[in-house]
Amino acid sequence: MKILVVGGGAREHTLIWKLRQSPRVRKIFCAPGNTGTAQLAENLPVAVTNIEGLIKVAQEKRIDLVVVGPENPLADGIVNCFGKVGIPIFGPTKAATKLEASKIFSHEVMEKYNIPCAKGMGFSTFAGAVGYVKKQELPIVIKADGLAAGKGVVIAYTIQEAETTLRSFMIERKLKEAGEKVLVSEYLSGKELSVFAFTDGEKVVMAGAACDYKRLYDGDRGPNTGGMGSYSPPEFLTEVLAQEIHETIFVRVVEAMRQEGRLYQGLLYGGLIITSEGPKVLEFNARFGDPETQVQLPLLKTDLVDIILAAINGTLDQIKIEWSDEACVGVVMASRGYPDSPETGFPIFGLDALDKDILVFQAGTKLGQKPGEILTSGGRVLTVVVTGKDMREARDKVYAKGVSRIKFEGCHYRKDIAELPEAESK
Repeated sequence: MKILVVGGGAREHTLIWKLRQSPRVRKIFCAPGNTGTAQLAENLPVAVTNIEGLIKVAQEKRIDLVVVGPENPLADGIVNCFGKVGIPIFGPTKAATKLEASKIFSHEVMEKYNIPCAKGMGFSTFAGAVGYVKKQELPIVIKADGLAAGKGVVIAYTIQEAETTLRSFMIERKLKEAGEKVLVSEYLSGKELSVFAFTDGEKVVMAGAACDYKRLYDGDRGPNTGGMGSYSPPEFLTEVLAQEIHETIFVRVVEAMRQEGRLYQGLLYGGLIITSEGPKVLEFNARFGDPETQVQLPLLKTDLVDIILAAINGTLDQIKIEWSDEACVGVVMASRGYPDSPETGFPIFGLDALDKDILVFQAGTKLGQKPGEILTSGGRVLTVVVTGKDMREARDKVYAKGVSRIKFEGCHYRKDIAELPEAESK
Protein backbone atom coordinates (compact mmCIF):
# COMPACT_ATOMS: atom_id res chain seq x y z
CA MET A 1 0.00 0.00 0.00
CA LYS A 2 0.97 3.66 -0.43
CA ILE A 3 0.88 5.97 2.58
CA LEU A 4 0.87 9.76 2.89
CA VAL A 5 2.20 11.21 6.16
CA VAL A 6 1.15 14.81 6.78
CA GLY A 7 3.70 16.99 8.60
CA GLY A 8 7.35 17.91 8.54
CA GLY A 9 8.89 17.45 11.97
CA ALA A 10 10.79 14.83 13.93
CA ARG A 11 7.49 13.20 14.86
CA GLU A 12 6.66 12.61 11.20
CA HIS A 13 10.22 11.39 10.50
CA THR A 14 9.71 8.84 13.29
CA LEU A 15 6.30 7.79 11.98
CA ILE A 16 7.73 7.17 8.52
CA TRP A 17 10.67 5.24 9.97
CA LYS A 18 8.22 2.97 11.79
CA LEU A 19 5.67 2.64 8.98
CA ARG A 20 8.42 1.55 6.58
CA GLN A 21 9.00 -1.52 8.74
CA SER A 22 5.59 -2.91 7.76
CA PRO A 23 5.53 -5.50 4.97
CA ARG A 24 2.25 -3.94 3.87
CA VAL A 25 3.96 -0.71 2.78
CA ARG A 26 5.14 -0.22 -0.78
CA LYS A 27 5.87 3.51 -0.76
CA ILE A 28 5.53 6.48 1.59
CA PHE A 29 5.03 10.14 0.74
CA CYS A 30 5.40 13.05 3.17
CA ALA A 31 3.93 16.54 2.91
CA PRO A 32 5.86 18.73 3.28
CA GLY A 33 8.54 16.65 5.04
CA ASN A 34 12.16 17.57 5.76
CA THR A 35 15.63 16.34 4.81
CA GLY A 36 15.25 13.38 7.15
CA THR A 37 11.94 12.21 5.73
CA ALA A 38 13.37 12.61 2.23
CA GLN A 39 15.78 9.76 2.99
CA LEU A 40 12.88 7.39 3.66
CA ALA A 41 9.99 8.80 1.65
CA GLU A 42 9.14 11.10 -1.25
CA ASN A 43 8.53 14.64 -0.01
CA LEU A 44 5.67 16.61 -1.54
CA PRO A 45 5.72 20.43 -1.43
CA VAL A 46 2.26 20.82 0.10
CA ALA A 47 1.64 22.67 3.38
CA VAL A 48 -0.17 20.83 6.18
CA THR A 49 -2.87 23.52 6.15
CA ASN A 50 -3.56 23.12 2.41
CA ILE A 51 -6.17 20.40 2.75
CA GLU A 52 -7.40 20.72 -0.84
CA GLY A 53 -3.83 20.39 -2.09
CA LEU A 54 -3.27 17.34 0.10
CA ILE A 55 -6.40 15.67 -1.24
CA LYS A 56 -5.32 16.43 -4.81
CA VAL A 57 -1.88 14.83 -4.43
CA ALA A 58 -3.36 11.89 -2.52
CA GLN A 59 -5.68 11.21 -5.42
CA GLU A 60 -2.91 11.68 -7.98
CA LYS A 61 -0.57 9.31 -6.12
CA ARG A 62 -3.42 6.85 -5.40
CA ILE A 63 -2.77 6.91 -1.68
CA ASP A 64 -4.26 4.04 0.34
CA LEU A 65 -3.83 5.56 3.81
CA VAL A 66 -3.18 9.01 5.28
CA VAL A 67 -1.54 9.51 8.69
CA VAL A 68 -1.72 13.00 10.19
CA GLY A 69 1.04 14.25 12.49
CA PRO A 70 0.29 17.83 13.63
CA GLU A 71 -2.82 19.17 15.33
CA ASN A 72 -3.70 22.12 13.09
CA PRO A 73 -4.96 20.16 10.06
CA LEU A 74 -6.96 17.92 12.42
CA ALA A 75 -8.59 20.98 13.97
CA ASP A 76 -9.30 22.29 10.47
CA GLY A 77 -11.21 19.12 9.58
CA ILE A 78 -8.76 17.22 7.39
CA VAL A 79 -10.26 13.88 8.48
CA ASN A 80 -13.74 14.99 7.46
CA CYS A 81 -12.49 16.19 4.05
CA PHE A 82 -10.59 13.00 3.24
CA GLY A 83 -13.57 10.96 4.41
CA LYS A 84 -15.76 12.70 1.85
CA VAL A 85 -13.52 11.55 -1.01
CA GLY A 86 -13.20 8.02 0.37
CA ILE A 87 -9.50 7.99 1.29
CA PRO A 88 -8.80 6.23 4.63
CA ILE A 89 -7.23 8.60 7.14
CA PHE A 90 -5.99 8.09 10.71
CA GLY A 91 -7.05 10.77 13.15
CA PRO A 92 -10.09 12.27 14.86
CA THR A 93 -12.70 14.41 13.09
CA LYS A 94 -12.90 18.16 13.54
CA ALA A 95 -15.63 17.72 16.14
CA ALA A 96 -13.57 15.18 18.09
CA THR A 97 -10.35 17.21 17.80
CA LYS A 98 -12.03 19.94 19.85
CA LEU A 99 -10.83 17.91 22.84
CA GLU A 100 -7.42 19.42 22.07
CA ALA A 101 -8.39 22.54 20.14
CA SER A 102 -10.38 24.05 23.03
CA LYS A 103 -9.09 23.81 26.59
CA ILE A 104 -12.41 25.14 27.89
CA PHE A 105 -14.43 22.50 26.01
CA SER A 106 -12.09 19.77 27.24
CA HIS A 107 -12.44 20.95 30.83
CA GLU A 108 -16.23 21.07 30.57
CA VAL A 109 -16.33 17.51 29.22
CA MET A 110 -14.12 16.26 32.05
CA GLU A 111 -16.25 17.95 34.70
CA LYS A 112 -19.50 16.69 33.15
CA TYR A 113 -18.36 13.07 32.94
CA ASN A 114 -16.40 12.91 36.20
CA ILE A 115 -12.95 12.61 34.65
CA PRO A 116 -10.31 13.66 37.22
CA CYS A 117 -8.78 17.06 36.43
CA ALA A 118 -7.85 20.37 38.01
CA LYS A 119 -10.62 22.68 39.20
CA GLY A 120 -11.01 25.67 36.92
CA MET A 121 -13.19 27.96 34.85
CA GLY A 122 -13.21 29.38 31.34
CA PHE A 123 -13.36 33.09 30.55
CA SER A 124 -13.94 35.22 27.47
CA THR A 125 -13.28 38.60 29.14
CA PHE A 126 -10.12 39.98 30.72
CA ALA A 127 -12.00 41.50 33.65
CA GLY A 128 -13.79 38.25 34.43
CA ALA A 129 -10.55 36.25 34.39
CA VAL A 130 -8.69 38.75 36.59
CA GLY A 131 -11.55 38.86 39.08
CA TYR A 132 -11.51 35.07 39.35
CA VAL A 133 -7.73 34.90 39.75
CA LYS A 134 -7.79 37.32 42.69
CA LYS A 135 -10.02 34.91 44.61
CA GLN A 136 -7.84 31.82 44.03
CA GLU A 137 -4.79 30.37 45.72
CA LEU A 138 -1.41 30.88 44.09
CA PRO A 139 0.27 29.67 42.01
CA ILE A 140 -2.43 29.42 39.38
CA VAL A 141 -2.38 28.06 35.82
CA ILE A 142 -3.51 30.12 32.84
CA LYS A 143 -4.14 28.32 29.56
CA ALA A 144 -4.98 29.83 26.20
CA ASP A 145 -8.16 28.15 25.00
CA GLY A 146 -6.96 27.47 21.45
CA LEU A 147 -3.97 25.83 19.78
CA ALA A 148 -0.78 27.67 20.69
CA ALA A 149 2.05 25.32 19.66
CA GLY A 150 3.00 24.53 23.24
CA LYS A 151 3.26 28.22 24.24
CA GLY A 152 -0.22 28.73 25.66
CA VAL A 153 0.31 27.62 29.28
CA VAL A 154 1.71 29.84 32.03
CA ILE A 155 2.06 29.09 35.74
CA ALA A 156 1.58 32.43 37.53
CA TYR A 157 3.10 32.74 41.00
CA THR A 158 1.84 36.26 41.70
CA ILE A 159 -1.33 38.23 40.92
CA GLN A 160 0.76 40.64 38.86
CA GLU A 161 2.21 37.79 36.79
CA ALA A 162 -1.29 36.40 36.23
CA GLU A 163 -2.63 39.80 35.12
CA THR A 164 0.33 40.29 32.78
CA THR A 165 -0.27 36.89 31.20
CA LEU A 166 -4.01 37.46 30.82
CA ARG A 167 -3.39 40.88 29.27
CA SER A 168 -0.84 39.37 26.87
CA PHE A 169 -3.25 36.61 25.81
CA MET A 170 -6.61 38.37 25.80
CA ILE A 171 -5.89 42.04 25.03
CA GLU A 172 -2.51 42.19 23.28
CA ARG A 173 -3.34 38.93 21.44
CA LYS A 174 0.19 37.57 21.67
CA LEU A 175 -1.17 34.17 20.65
CA LYS A 176 -3.68 35.66 18.18
CA GLU A 177 -7.11 33.98 18.29
CA ALA A 178 -5.80 31.14 20.47
CA GLY A 179 -5.76 33.47 23.48
CA GLU A 180 -9.14 35.17 22.98
CA LYS A 181 -10.51 32.89 25.69
CA VAL A 182 -8.63 31.34 28.59
CA LEU A 183 -9.00 28.52 31.08
CA VAL A 184 -7.87 29.43 34.59
CA SER A 185 -7.25 26.39 36.77
CA GLU A 186 -5.69 25.32 40.04
CA TYR A 187 -2.05 24.33 40.16
CA LEU A 188 -1.49 20.62 40.67
CA SER A 189 1.74 19.12 41.98
CA GLY A 190 3.07 15.66 41.33
CA LYS A 191 4.91 13.64 38.71
CA GLU A 192 3.89 14.36 35.13
CA LEU A 193 3.71 11.88 32.28
CA SER A 194 2.28 11.56 28.80
CA VAL A 195 0.07 8.54 28.20
CA PHE A 196 -1.19 7.38 24.81
CA ALA A 197 -4.05 5.21 23.63
CA PHE A 198 -5.34 3.97 20.30
CA THR A 199 -9.12 4.01 19.99
CA ASP A 200 -11.67 3.10 17.33
CA GLY A 201 -14.36 5.10 19.12
CA GLU A 202 -15.34 2.30 21.48
CA LYS A 203 -12.40 0.03 22.24
CA VAL A 204 -9.47 1.76 23.96
CA VAL A 205 -6.00 0.15 23.86
CA MET A 206 -3.19 1.75 25.83
CA ALA A 207 -0.20 2.70 23.71
CA GLY A 208 2.56 3.27 26.20
CA ALA A 209 3.73 6.29 28.15
CA ALA A 210 6.63 8.72 28.33
CA CYS A 211 7.96 11.63 30.36
CA ASP A 212 8.90 14.79 28.48
CA TYR A 213 10.79 17.96 29.36
CA LYS A 214 9.09 21.23 28.40
CA ARG A 215 11.44 23.82 29.91
CA LEU A 216 14.42 25.02 27.91
CA TYR A 217 17.13 24.60 30.54
CA ASP A 218 18.34 21.89 32.92
CA GLY A 219 16.46 21.60 36.18
CA ASP A 220 13.20 22.62 34.50
CA ARG A 221 14.20 26.27 34.26
CA GLY A 222 13.53 28.80 31.54
CA PRO A 223 10.63 29.24 29.11
CA ASN A 224 8.31 26.51 27.93
CA THR A 225 9.15 24.88 24.62
CA GLY A 226 7.61 22.29 22.33
CA GLY A 227 9.72 19.72 24.21
CA MET A 228 13.45 19.30 24.84
CA GLY A 229 13.54 15.55 25.27
CA SER A 230 11.75 12.53 26.69
CA TYR A 231 12.12 8.99 27.90
CA SER A 232 10.02 5.84 28.09
CA PRO A 233 8.78 4.05 30.08
CA PRO A 234 8.21 6.25 33.16
CA GLU A 235 9.89 4.58 36.12
CA PHE A 236 6.90 5.24 38.41
CA LEU A 237 4.15 3.87 36.13
CA THR A 238 3.08 0.60 37.76
CA GLU A 239 0.58 -1.85 36.29
CA VAL A 240 -1.97 -0.83 38.92
CA LEU A 241 -1.57 2.86 38.10
CA ALA A 242 -1.73 2.18 34.36
CA GLN A 243 -4.98 0.27 34.82
CA GLU A 244 -6.45 3.14 36.87
CA ILE A 245 -5.47 5.63 34.14
CA HIS A 246 -7.05 3.40 31.50
CA GLU A 247 -10.34 3.01 33.33
CA THR A 248 -10.87 6.40 34.99
CA ILE A 249 -9.50 8.62 32.23
CA PHE A 250 -9.18 7.07 28.77
CA VAL A 251 -12.18 4.75 28.69
CA ARG A 252 -14.29 7.42 30.33
CA VAL A 253 -13.34 10.25 27.96
CA VAL A 254 -13.79 8.14 24.81
CA GLU A 255 -17.25 7.18 26.05
CA ALA A 256 -17.93 10.84 26.93
CA MET A 257 -17.06 11.94 23.40
CA ARG A 258 -19.35 9.26 21.99
CA GLN A 259 -22.15 10.48 24.25
CA GLU A 260 -21.50 14.03 23.04
CA GLY A 261 -21.91 12.93 19.42
CA ARG A 262 -18.21 13.43 18.73
CA LEU A 263 -16.99 9.88 18.06
CA TYR A 264 -13.25 9.84 18.73
CA GLN A 265 -11.09 7.60 16.53
CA GLY A 266 -7.33 7.76 16.31
CA LEU A 267 -4.53 8.37 18.78
CA LEU A 268 -5.47 10.03 22.07
CA TYR A 269 -2.72 11.66 24.11
CA GLY A 270 -3.26 12.47 27.77
CA GLY A 271 -0.94 14.84 29.57
CA LEU A 272 -1.37 13.62 33.14
CA ILE A 273 -0.10 14.35 36.63
CA ILE A 274 0.03 11.86 39.48
CA THR A 275 -1.24 13.75 42.53
CA SER A 276 -1.76 12.60 46.11
CA GLU A 277 -5.39 12.03 45.09
CA GLY A 278 -4.47 9.91 42.08
CA PRO A 279 -3.95 10.61 38.36
CA LYS A 280 -5.51 13.76 36.92
CA VAL A 281 -5.62 15.24 33.43
CA LEU A 282 -3.64 18.36 32.59
CA GLU A 283 -4.59 18.29 28.90
CA PHE A 284 -5.67 16.09 26.03
CA ASN A 285 -4.05 16.10 22.60
CA ALA A 286 -5.60 14.58 19.51
CA ARG A 287 -2.45 13.17 17.89
CA PHE A 288 0.99 11.69 18.42
CA GLY A 289 3.16 13.73 20.78
CA ASP A 290 6.48 15.34 19.95
CA PRO A 291 9.08 14.47 21.28
CA GLU A 292 7.31 11.50 22.92
CA THR A 293 6.68 9.71 19.62
CA GLN A 294 10.42 9.55 19.09
CA VAL A 295 10.88 7.39 22.20
CA GLN A 296 7.61 5.45 21.94
CA LEU A 297 7.72 4.01 18.44
CA PRO A 298 11.21 2.47 18.78
CA LEU A 299 9.70 0.32 21.57
CA LEU A 300 6.65 -0.78 19.57
CA LYS A 301 6.91 -4.38 18.34
CA THR A 302 3.51 -4.67 16.65
CA ASP A 303 3.08 -3.50 13.04
CA LEU A 304 1.96 0.15 13.25
CA VAL A 305 0.00 -0.13 10.00
CA ASP A 306 -2.02 -3.02 11.45
CA ILE A 307 -2.87 -0.92 14.51
CA ILE A 308 -3.87 2.11 12.47
CA LEU A 309 -6.11 0.11 10.15
CA ALA A 310 -7.76 -1.59 13.14
CA ALA A 311 -8.52 1.80 14.69
CA ILE A 312 -10.01 3.05 11.42
CA ASN A 313 -12.02 -0.13 10.79
CA GLY A 314 -13.29 -0.52 14.36
CA THR A 315 -11.45 -3.79 14.99
CA LEU A 316 -8.99 -2.87 17.74
CA ASP A 317 -10.37 -5.68 19.87
CA GLN A 318 -8.91 -8.13 17.36
CA ILE A 319 -5.30 -6.98 17.64
CA LYS A 320 -2.72 -7.45 20.39
CA ILE A 321 -0.26 -4.60 20.76
CA GLU A 322 3.18 -5.61 22.06
CA TRP A 323 6.01 -3.45 23.36
CA SER A 324 9.70 -4.02 24.00
CA ASP A 325 10.77 -4.22 27.64
CA GLU A 326 13.76 -1.97 26.90
CA ALA A 327 14.11 1.72 27.75
CA CYS A 328 14.37 4.59 25.28
CA VAL A 329 15.75 8.12 25.68
CA GLY A 330 15.49 11.04 23.24
CA VAL A 331 17.36 14.35 23.46
CA VAL A 332 16.32 17.36 21.38
CA MET A 333 19.10 19.46 19.88
CA ALA A 334 17.86 23.02 19.34
CA SER A 335 19.10 26.23 17.76
CA ARG A 336 20.44 29.17 19.73
CA GLY A 337 17.60 31.61 20.41
CA TYR A 338 14.89 28.95 20.55
CA PRO A 339 11.98 29.19 21.34
CA ASP A 340 11.65 32.92 20.58
CA SER A 341 14.04 33.73 17.73
CA PRO A 342 16.08 30.70 16.65
CA GLU A 343 19.25 31.35 14.65
CA THR A 344 19.37 29.05 11.64
CA GLY A 345 21.26 28.27 8.45
CA PHE A 346 24.28 26.53 10.00
CA PRO A 347 25.82 23.25 8.76
CA ILE A 348 25.24 20.14 10.86
CA PHE A 349 28.31 17.94 11.36
CA GLY A 350 28.63 14.36 12.60
CA LEU A 351 25.43 12.76 11.34
CA ASP A 352 27.40 10.33 9.18
CA ALA A 353 29.74 9.29 12.01
CA LEU A 354 27.22 7.71 14.38
CA ASP A 355 26.83 4.07 15.38
CA LYS A 356 24.04 2.28 13.51
CA ASP A 357 21.88 1.97 16.62
CA ILE A 358 21.84 5.74 17.20
CA LEU A 359 18.60 7.09 15.75
CA VAL A 360 18.39 10.71 14.60
CA PHE A 361 14.97 12.10 13.72
CA GLN A 362 15.16 15.43 11.91
CA ALA A 363 12.86 18.43 12.34
CA GLY A 364 14.31 21.87 11.54
CA THR A 365 16.65 20.90 8.73
CA LYS A 366 17.18 21.68 5.05
CA LEU A 367 19.68 20.82 2.33
CA GLY A 368 22.66 23.11 1.84
CA GLN A 369 24.46 24.15 -1.35
CA LYS A 370 27.25 21.60 -0.99
CA PRO A 371 26.63 17.91 -1.81
CA GLY A 372 25.28 16.10 1.25
CA GLU A 373 25.25 19.26 3.36
CA ILE A 374 22.41 19.60 5.87
CA LEU A 375 21.66 22.96 7.48
CA THR A 376 19.61 24.00 10.48
CA SER A 377 16.29 25.60 9.53
CA GLY A 378 14.21 25.74 12.71
CA GLY A 379 14.13 25.91 16.48
CA ARG A 380 14.12 22.21 17.30
CA VAL A 381 16.59 20.72 14.85
CA LEU A 382 17.04 17.04 15.76
CA THR A 383 15.94 14.41 18.25
CA VAL A 384 18.71 11.93 19.03
CA VAL A 385 17.30 8.62 20.27
CA VAL A 386 18.79 5.46 21.81
CA THR A 387 17.25 2.30 23.26
CA GLY A 388 18.98 0.23 25.91
CA LYS A 389 18.39 -2.69 28.23
CA ASP A 390 17.60 -0.14 30.96
CA MET A 391 17.28 3.62 31.35
CA ARG A 392 20.85 4.14 32.50
CA GLU A 393 22.31 2.39 29.45
CA ALA A 394 20.06 4.30 27.06
CA ARG A 395 20.78 7.64 28.72
CA ASP A 396 24.55 7.16 28.89
CA LYS A 397 24.72 6.17 25.23
CA VAL A 398 22.48 8.92 23.85
CA TYR A 399 24.81 11.53 25.34
CA ALA A 400 28.20 9.80 24.97
CA LYS A 401 27.77 8.36 21.48
CA GLY A 402 24.96 10.45 20.03
CA VAL A 403 24.52 14.07 21.07
CA SER A 404 28.23 14.67 21.81
CA ARG A 405 29.20 13.69 18.25
CA ILE A 406 26.78 16.05 16.48
CA LYS A 407 27.78 19.68 16.08
CA PHE A 408 26.27 22.88 14.69
CA GLU A 409 26.78 26.53 15.59
CA GLY A 410 24.62 27.67 18.47
CA CYS A 411 23.56 24.15 19.38
CA HIS A 412 21.67 23.86 22.67
CA TYR A 413 20.35 20.80 24.47
CA ARG A 414 19.44 19.76 27.98
CA LYS A 415 21.92 17.56 29.79
CA ASP A 416 19.47 16.12 32.32
CA ILE A 417 17.05 14.13 30.15
CA ALA A 418 16.14 10.87 31.93
CA GLU A 419 18.40 11.80 34.83
CA LEU A 420 16.65 9.67 37.43
CA PRO A 421 17.41 9.42 41.15
CA GLU A 422 20.09 6.82 41.81
CA ALA A 423 17.66 4.32 43.31
CA GLU A 424 15.27 4.58 40.36
CA SER A 425 17.85 4.35 37.58
CA LYS A 426 18.95 0.81 38.43
